[in-house]
Amino acid sequence: MKLTTFKKYFLMASAIFLLCLTAIVMIVSFPISNYLAKEKYASMETTCRSLARYASSEFRSKAYQRNMYNMTRVVADTEKCLILVADRSGRIVSCTCQTFAVESECEHAGLLLPTGVSERLEQTESLTEVSRLDGLLSEMHYVAAQKMTGDIDGALIGYVVAATPSSNLSVFYADLFKLYVFAAIFPIVIMFFALYAMTYRMNKPLRLMSEAAQAMAKGDFSRRIPVTGNDEIGALSESFNQMTNSLVELENMRRGFIANVSHELKTPMTTIDGFITGIIDGTIEEDQRNHYLQLVSQEVKRLSRLVQSMLSLSKLEAGETKPNPTDFDFSNMVLDVVISQEQRIEARKLNITGLDTMEGYRLYADRDLLHQVVYNLCDNAVKFTDEGGTVHFSLERVGNMLDFRIRNTGKGISEQDLPFVFDRFYKGDRARSQVKDSTGLGLYLVKTIVKIHGGRVFVSSKENEFTEFGILLPIQHCDTV
Repeated sequence: MKLTTFKKYFLMASAIFLLCLTAIVMIVSFPISNYLAKEKYASMETTCRSLARYASSEFRSKAYQRNMYNMTRVVADTEKCLILVADRSGRIVSCTCQTFAVESECEHAGLLLPTGVSERLEQTESLTEVSRLDGLLSEMHYVAAQKMTGDIDGALIGYVVAATPSSNLSVFYADLFKLYVFAAIFPIVIMFFALYAMTYRMNKPLRLMSEAAQAMAKGDFSRRIPVTGNDEIGALSESFNQMTNSLVELENMRRGFIANVSHELKTPMTTIDGFITGIIDGTIEEDQRNHYLQLVSQEVKRLSRLVQSMLSLSKLEAGETKPNPTDFDFSNMVLDVVISQEQRIEARKLNITGLDTMEGYRLYADRDLLHQVVYNLCDNAVKFTDEGGTVHFSLERVGNMLDFRIRNTGKGISEQDLPFVFDRFYKGDRARSQVKDSTGLGLYLVKTIVKIHGGRVFVSSKENEFTEFGILLPIQHCDTV
């Protein structure tokens, strides 16, 4: 049977609690046992000494044996023990068992004390042990013995032995244990409920995470884990929620990317298919075929640019393209890009300003990647500047950053569109969507490359007046030319 984490924690905590409780009982039972045994020995030794003193003072009287028996009976009933009285030869002459009281004879009367007991008592006044007295007793007893001597000459009179079954203490231990268990039942029940509640509370976030993970595997990213504390479980719950939010963003980006790519690929492919079909079935006249073939060529080039941009972005985001920094003149690179756009600039009769006053700077960075950044920004400016408009370039050092900007006149970008112009495939309704050869990836590629270099991009615009794009690059090694 597969155990859940909750059951494992609960059973483990319960087992530890019961083991600790058992260990406490066992540890406490040893000193209690020793204490009770010592107390019993001390009590029986006191009894034996008292009887020995009594015998020393009364052994000469005629009623000595009767008085001694009566005294031992009283003491035995009080101490709840068996008392044996032996003469100086070690033979038992009196016993406090019930049979002796009725018949003056019993299983002990007339028997001899073990030789070891009498010999040891010759060397000491008293002794204590746990034994059966060499079979004299039917079971193990706590035994205390004392020799009796005359009060005048100190001659040996006999021996007095007190014994109590060791099973009596075992019964006492059992009763004590039952009492302990009975008294502990209520706290134990409370403890188990507390353990259950505590384990359930600790395990709940893990169970919710498991359910949320299963839901995410099915595409449901709506689950969140309540953060109920500042401990490790709370930190794990917060991290899980952050991971879920990141997955939601990635999923939205993935869906948006697929939708945008599908749209961007579908439009030129539909156009190409329509034109080719028209040429094949004769719908398009022969004298117009070259015109439509040129449109097909433009759409093919647009598809090629789109695929190339997507491949470049994929490599950049996957970390496959690493910056290869070299020392180069950034201002000369800007001039090269503008010259490459010369035909388009002249065709649209655009005014280019700022290049003649732009100060030269040498920069240590990846020239090819930054060339693509400048090219995309310049291409974007030329593309969206009205015929006869102006494109202005500026380059300056601001603190530890290199500030490059391109401003162009034209329709501009609305305030609603400005926050999104650097997103993938984003095209504003009034500015960018009117240009059919735009892939919608150029500015996103600019932002990605600049970010790799540790810089940032920005844009400002005023409708029907201007649009300005800029980049800030950290200066690791920048010299004025």
